Amino acid sequence: MSQETPKALWGGRFSESTDAFVQAFTASVTFDQRMAFEDIQGSIAHATMLAHQGILTAEEADSILEGLRTIEQEIKDHRFEWSVAREDVHMNIESRLIDLIGDTGKKLHTGRSRNDQVATDIRLWLRGVIDQALGELTRLQHALIDLARRESDTIMPGFTHLQAAQPVTFGHHMLAWNEMLERDHGRLLDCRARLNQCPLGAAALAGTSYPIDRMQTAELLGFSRPTENSLDSVSDRDFAIEFTAAASVLMMHLSRFSEELINWNSTAWQFVDLPDKFCTGSSIMPQKKNPDVPELVRGKSGRVFGHLISLLTLMKAQPLAYNKDNQEDKEPIFDTADTVLHSLRAFADMMPALEVNRDRLKTAAINGFSTATDLADYLVRRGLPFRDAHEVVGKAVALGVASSRDLSEMSLDELQAFSPLIEDDVFSVLTVEGSVNARDHIGGTAPAQVKAAADRAEARLTARTV
Repeated sequence: MSQETPKALWGGRFSESTDAFVQAFTASVTFDQRMAFEDIQGSIAHATMLAHQGILTAEEADSILEGLRTIEQEIKDHRFEWSVAREDVHMNIESRLIDLIGDTGKKLHTGRSRNDQVATDIRLWLRGVIDQALGELTRLQHALIDLARRESDTIMPGFTHLQAAQPVTFGHHMLAWNEMLERDHGRLLDCRARLNQCPLGAAALAGTSYPIDRMQTAELLGFSRPTENSLDSVSDRDFAIEFTAAASVLMMHLSRFSEELINWNSTAWQFVDLPDKFCTGSSIMPQKKNPDVPELVRGKSGRVFGHLISLLTLMKAQPLAYNKDNQEDKEPIFDTADTVLHSLRAFADMMPALEVNRDRLKTAAINGFSTATDLADYLVRRGLPFRDAHEVVGKAVALGVASSRDLSEMSLDELQAFSPLIEDDVFSVLTVEGSVNARDHIGGTAPAQVKAAADRAEARLTARTV
């Protein structure tokens, strides 16, 4: 970071230099420089529009564009000298442009303000982040769908209250995760659509007296249209809050996935085995294989939730229009984006290599009296009211608990002691295979339905890229 103290580009009104501490305290270039390419992209569009409108000559615009592309290459090559004295990414780039092409560079800022400039940069940057997140989401969904097909008939206990409830298939469970991600995908798409409006031309807060063409600028930058109101354009951060809210829901989902994987991977459960390359060992206990990736994702969800609260608090008392408070929006947004992208990448890389312990899963399903509801349904089909059937099965389960046996391990005589409606065909519904196969409807856990649901989910993913 350069230590130079050049003259501020806005200093005409001031009689003394900014205090060195205040200069450092108010600067944002240490973190907003990551929007440098978006800033240059916006400036290129702005200069192109100014020339088209006759506000700049063609020669002036060509010089500005050549200078901006030179700066872009300097940044890519890590040769650009960033200066805290220039405050932010915008002033650093504009100052370098003036160094390169002289006074013509001073004309770039005609008809705009840093207020609409930064609002545009953030939208451009965040739009790119959302596109990356959508891609990683889709990659993770493909992994879950493939896993669902592979384990479509792998029986496991389904849980409520973390107690064995009814048998399901592992594939069905993976498709439940996929449904959560499908909603996350939709939320991010909605957020992208709302942020895809161009604030350039709003200037400081009231627009500009120059004959600009905001529609052209919006089109050059790939926005759907210009923003409608200049006051709102420079002060709006709803799109940042909405992104962080969508990211919070997404991270909540990944945290739930992580919690299950951590439990399943434990020596107490042994349902799955996480790939070695996504785990670490202990510095003192050589036998340990710690699920660090899901644990970190579970932990990182909290920082994203915190960023959402930070942004809401940042905006809650701001009057129109732009205020310096808004400089505090970037670090929460940047960290949220990094956290979401890294977490999605980790899961998308990890899930295809997940090893499933089929025998252990099936044993757990059998041992948890998970077919009790099937026995109750059996009695209902024979005319017993459900509440009475519920009581009958509860008594049978109590015997199973006392004798350490599953319902399927009891004799017909023992079961008939609870209800004379029970006949020898009851054992076909007391197997975990019979239980999952009986749920043969859309949304059910029968293997045939899991495969069909995986096909529908895959078709949705394919339609995204058509």
